[in-house]
Amino acid sequence: MVGVVADSTQAAQLSSAKNPMIKYLLKQRETHAKTQDADYSHVFRRKTRFELFRLSAIAMAIEFAYAAETSFVSPILLQIGIDHKHMTMAWGLSPLIGFFVSPLLGSISDRCKLRWGRRRPIISILSFGIFLGLILVPYGKELGAWLGDEGYNYTAMALNSSLDSISDGTAAVAALVAGESPAGPSASNFKYAVILTILGMVLLDFDADTCQTPARTYLLDMCLPEEQPKALTMFTLFAGFGGTIGYGIGGIDWEHTQIGNFLGGNIPTVFSLVTIIFVVCYFITVLTFREIPLKLMERDELLRPLSEADINMELKKKNNAVYYIQETSTLEQQMQASNKSTEALQGSYQNSYLPTLPAKSGLDVETSTSEPEPPVSLRAYLKSIFIMPYSMRMLALTNLFCWMGHVTYCLYFTDFVGEAVFHGDPTAAPGSEKAMLYEAGVRFGCWGMSIYAFSCSMYSLSVTKLMKWFGTKVVYISGIVYYGVGMLILGLWPTKWGVLVFSTSAGILYGTLFTLPFILVANYHAKNCFRVHNGETVPLKQARGLGTDVAIISSMVFIAQLIVSLCIGPLVAWMETTCAILFASTGLSFAAAIAAFFVLYV
Repeated sequence: MVGVVADSTQAAQLSSAKNPMIKYLLKQRETHAKTQDADYSHVFRRKTRFELFRLSAIAMAIEFAYAAETSFVSPILLQIGIDHKHMTMAWGLSPLIGFFVSPLLGSISDRCKLRWGRRRPIISILSFGIFLGLILVPYGKELGAWLGDEGYNYTAMALNSSLDSISDGTAAVAALVAGESPAGPSASNFKYAVILTILGMVLLDFDADTCQTPARTYLLDMCLPEEQPKALTMFTLFAGFGGTIGYGIGGIDWEHTQIGNFLGGNIPTVFSLVTIIFVVCYFITVLTFREIPLKLMERDELLRPLSEADINMELKKKNNAVYYIQETSTLEQQMQASNKSTEALQGSYQNSYLPTLPAKSGLDVETSTSEPEPPVSLRAYLKSIFIMPYSMRMLALTNLFCWMGHVTYCLYFTDFVGEAVFHGDPTAAPGSEKAMLYEAGVRFGCWGMSIYAFSCSMYSLSVTKLMKWFGTKVVYISGIVYYGVGMLILGLWPTKWGVLVFSTSAGILYGTLFTLPFILVANYHAKNCFRVHNGETVPLKQARGLGTDVAIISSMVFIAQLIVSLCIGPLVAWMETTCAILFASTGLSFAAAIAAFFVLYV
């Protein structure tokens, strides 16, 4: 098992608050960054709470879009004639695309040389895809009718309803009044609507999942390492807040309100409000801080992130007159004890600047005369993505199991509540007692998911303190185990109170997924520590950018959703109960907890 790296064995407490020399070097870069054509000094200073809120606003916007998607996409697809089997297959399209495209976009963002920056162009492209999805999903039926769809065949519906009235007059009259046939609508009458709606669903699901990666990396890029956990906590807090309010918006009956009448009904109102909120939050985030262009970082050493090599070089100057504080000599002793080779000094103290670019004067006199490393080839770089260090493999595997357990909850929880808790039947005739029980269960399940989103926000406020008190490893594994236990109890005893109480375990797991894996990845890059051998840090000799690794960890959600969409249906059919959903979540969470024991904690 990979050992846990204690804080005392690290090179130093790389914090500008604890080490005056680091504070001096950051101040030097901050002053230099102010003299450029554009002011980039914000990259080298601590951020206020309001600035962290602005950087995290995009997370809240994405969760609003998620809430609208998970609440209404499936009913919309069913209403235009797509059966449950093909609807499940449609949910698998987005993760299939995302698994291959998301890491590629992460690599592109690491090497993007646009003047606007590296992350914000990718965020903008993906946000535009979300915007299109928010339009196509609710208005796919109307756009299809405009393109020539036949729509509902009211004559056939009336005939079917009249025939069925012999056996069930009440149900037939209700179907006729609603404009539907008992057999349901036919997808052949909504050809364009089906295409446009599925296209909108794929855009919305894929772009919302993928956009979190550059948004989170942009947040990490703009923050100093010591405030990255706080920043990720803020990111998770607003994500949970967005989910809580988003599900609340979907739970309101807009049909009987003025705004609902004005916008054309319940679903168009929900998506219109979500679209407005998303656009506003997008502009809040991308206009918060300008990024330092990659070309400028390549030319100017003082605009690059502060590295341990820069710290070591400054220490060897022994210019104590500049710092006049005794902590400097202590820091030097710690670094000399921990860094026994110059290779260990290649890690970046701050952000995600790739070490493949030649350093001009980043090392001391003894090592600065060496030849700079040649640029890494595209083949070698792609190889570094698929052949990961052991630490990254175990973290990715843990994240995969966690996401599989969580996606199982998200996609099928309301169905579980409707059938197992309220004893309803989704296939029952409209207006029947079983159908009404199922609908009531789905609404109650939405309240449980709202509690899950709220508990995610609350947990994110305390996760950094818990990490300080108990350690990252204990917090990581405990959050996963609590989710598994909660799902197991709820599966064995499906009750209303259990839905409300144990939905908090899903919120804790979601808060864990949003913070801890990315804190670990950021620490790997900040210390260039991907492996520990005999108690010593072993640096990585590969071109791995932070954006790439964040994208790889994030892309586990795509694999998880694809596997779940293919396996859960047969599992439920085999066990003949929707409780199988929670039993699957339990098994997956326990597998994740076992894998988490082998993760490298820096």
